[in-house]
Amino acid sequence: MVIVQVVSVSSLKGGVGKTTITLGLASAAYASGLRTLIIDMDPQSDVSAALASRSTHGYTVDTILRSPTNKNMKLAIAPSSWTAQGDSAVDVLMGSQASSQHDVPQPTRNDLWRLEEALVLIEKRYDLVLIDCPPSFNALTQTAWTASDAVAIVAEPGLFSVTAVHRTLNAIESIRQSMSPRIRTAGVIINRHRPDSREHQFRLGEMDQLFGDHILTPIIDETLMMQQATGAATPIHRWPGEPSQTLAQKFDLILRQILAPNRV
Repeated sequence: MVIVQVVSVSSLKGGVGKTTITLGLASAAYASGLRTLIIDMDPQSDVSAALASRSTHGYTVDTILRSPTNKNMKLAIAPSSWTAQGDSAVDVLMGSQASSQHDVPQPTRNDLWRLEEALVLIEKRYDLVLIDCPPSFNALTQTAWTASDAVAIVAEPGLFSVTAVHRTLNAIESIRQSMSPRIRTAGVIINRHRPDSREHQFRLGEMDQLFGDHILTPIIDETLMMQQATGAATPIHRWPGEPSQTLAQKFDLILRQILAPNRV
């Protein structure tokens, strides 16, 4: 890839497996040989806990949002625990609870452009940037979206996720009009689907009617494989067994759709 693509992975509802989806997409990028940076914008810092393997001397995304300099970016980015010598990079811009201090009620335009300013400094080092966002339309999420080319929305087939997808689509349009005309909706990833649930089947039909072409396929079924692979500091593409390889292939297909230039 010639130009780095920046994709925010978002949901305006918690508990839908947003971070798990981020890790699955990162695994697909890793398997494809894409140099990947994952930015942990969620103050819970789950991505950092799952992937980072080296000390960053206390430099985190909080540092970058205060002062987006070359030095700070270098110190705040850590190699992931996935990356072996000779592999394509999977790095992490470390998260921090301190980043919640940037979640101000009325962020300025300068506040919202901070991450974009920082990414310009390192764009030649990566093919793909994935941003794991907080589960709300707060200042941190708006900052992430302002720096993004696309937003991938994560949802589960439930009533409250349906309404959250509506809110997210409207919020993306708001950022497009006010801050970043280039941002697009990469699509809706359905996660934690239970094939034996009548409620899930009903909600899938409802979401298909409401969101149509926004829905990415295949759907990700509820499984423990991702948690097991994450706990072992292993990308899903390297987790043994045929079911894990089937899941890995699903993430391959979804990532390919997200990066397609004709998605709007």
